[in-house]
Amino acid sequence: MLRCARNDGECSTVDVTIEVEAALAGKVTKLATDLHRSPEWVIARAIENDIQLNASDVARIREGIAEADRGEFATDEEVEALFRKQHDRDQQS
Repeated sequence: MLRCARNDGECSTVDVTIEVEAALAGKVTKLATDLHRSPEWVIARAIENDIQLNASDVARIREGIAEADRGEFATDEEVEALFRKQHDRDQQS
């Protein structure tokens, strides 16, 4: 649940209520202690990082869809070259 922490509607922060497994809560508490931060700070950073990561993924997916809609596809030769490059890289590892 998300709700404004103030009654006047002018919110720069909101209260968030979630349920998590006890093991995850323990990890949050431990990390907060190790970082000398509050659990709320750790959770807020985790949410920010996850949103940034997912927003970036969604942007790349949308760009790929737009390219496909414009008919911009890789040629068979380009795909084969990419697979060969990846195969060569895997062989070196």
